Amino acid sequence: MYSRAVRRGRLPRADAEAVPCLLELALLHPDPDDMAWLVPTSPQEVMTRLLRGVYDEVSASQRRMGSAVAAFEWYAGLGAQPRQAAVEGTAIRVLDGLSRIQAAMDEATEACRTEVLTVQPGGIRPEHELSEGLHRAMALRARGVRMRDLYTHVARHGQGLLNYLELMGDTVEARTLDEVIDRLILFDRTVAFIPANADRTLALELRHPALVHYLVTVFERLWRLAIPLTAPLPDTGIEGISHRERSIAALLAEGHQDAVIAERLGISVRTCRAHIARLSETLGAASRTQLGVRIAQVGLDGPPHSLTLPGQEPRTVR
Repeated sequence: MYSRAVRRGRLPRADAEAVPCLLELALLHPDPDDMAWLVPTSPQEVMTRLLRGVYDEVSASQRRMGSAVAAFEWYAGLGAQPRQAAVEGTAIRVLDGLSRIQAAMDEATEACRTEVLTVQPGGIRPEHELSEGLHRAMALRARGVRMRDLYTHVARHGQGLLNYLELMGDTVEARTLDEVIDRLILFDRTVAFIPANADRTLALELRHPALVHYLVTVFERLWRLAIPLTAPLPDTGIEGISHRERSIAALLAEGHQDAVIAERLGISVRTCRAHIARLSETLGAASRTQLGVRIAQVGLDGPPHSLTLPGQEPRTVR
């Protein structure tokens, strides 16, 4: 019944009476122009809602795991422990609540003497986030600590970030990528902080040398691939297709839904769909299926190389 509604654009309300779950699950909803008909919710919106439910379940499981780890650490500390065991017990610490996370971050900032590495996912950094971390950044700068920050390309358009970097001067070096990993903060290559749930009210403090070394390696490899914030983004080599649209095309070719692409690139779903519409127009695609074919034809489905539109001479992307 839902397939029929998607194909035809709407469905008589009487036809759906035998399948009440369609309305209960919000797969169909009344047509505001004619209440005798029902129109389908787009499959992309349905998928996003379903994935959000799964994501919430995983987040709840992570919170339960964090509570269990914290309880185990407390019980493990009741008995006499050899020195080596005590060190291993603090290699991973669960920080539950924003106040505890803030206190641990302030403590690590106070102890830091040489370097801070951070990965900041999402789009344009909100002013309040930049303001909250400013006192730590200024304290680090006063001690001569060097900082390197990784952002998504979208962050380039945030005036707040540009003001922050101007204030910090050459103490902070920033680079950007199409997409980055989840938030990561490394102090002196000895302690790392990563989020442990979706709303970032639970975090892990990592001091195990092997784990920290692994995260430093991940950061350094991303850093080599990233583009300095002061440098322009590379041209795609195809007239009318921006760097961001090239990134969207590659993710479309991997089969990702609009909402997933938007989250990975740090943009809104509406902006993502606007770029997809422009891609379709530029490549002469009349449908999503045809768009996928066109993306593959011009080479937008993989790493940058010689890209060619039908009827055009090859152009090399630098």
